[in-house]
Amino acid sequence: MSEAPVGVVTGAGSGIGRAAAERLLADGARIAGWDRRAESLSWLDGTPDAITEAVDVTDAEQVSAAAAAVGERWGRVDFVVNSAGIFLVGPVAEVAPEAVRTLFDVNVVGTTVVTQALLPMLVASRGAVVNLSSTVGLRASATNAHYAASKAAVAHLTRCWALELAPHRVRVNALAPGPIGTEIYTSAGMDPDAVRALLERRAADIPLGRVGTTAEVALWISRLIADEWVTGQVIAVDGGMSVG
Repeated sequence: MSEAPVGVVTGAGSGIGRAAAERLLADGARIAGWDRRAESLSWLDGTPDAITEAVDVTDAEQVSAAAAAVGERWGRVDFVVNSAGIFLVGPVAEVAPEAVRTLFDVNVVGTTVVTQALLPMLVASRGAVVNLSSTVGLRASATNAHYAASKAAVAHLTRCWALELAPHRVRVNALAPGPIGTEIYTSAGMDPDAVRALLERRAADIPLGRVGTTAEVALWISRLIADEWVTGQVIAVDGGMSVG
């Protein structure tokens, strides 16, 4: 590609989304960072190759307007990283139905809404979609079943979209990270001690003996955008947890 690629990263204000945006900027890409909270994107202020937008990924009008702004600024979109997501933990007997609806609205519907809005530009550029699934979307979990189900849905959407969009030479892949210490847990209402205990339990199940980092996931996001002969894959970046 002769000119710097252009991409959208959702959830760019923190966690994996921020790490992905940082990595892709370092790779020479131009980034539109989207996040529900405008203040979380302040780290991109003054970055010449970045624009930011406060976007609720479940709101089709907001997403369409933000997508149009990217097109007006750079005239193209070469990739999207669907990193925006929320977490839910709790046994089936206690989980509130409304919380489950919100979970799927963000993790599954939001991923769909963003991809739909950017699809014409992705088709024009023969671009790439990278979705964020999870190891628990590949391997059953007894403590966060609904979150796991939402991420399993993202994994299967990835495979199906890869087949659907292959004739347009649009590649669709996903990463399935293992446990990583990000704000997603506290945003779900867990207190720091509970988060620490959860990550310690998860680390005990990981063959490589530790939780991961956002930078390790961002590396693979970069690779999946760059590699033009990989599609339909859900790659576990989890220290071996999915096979341990």
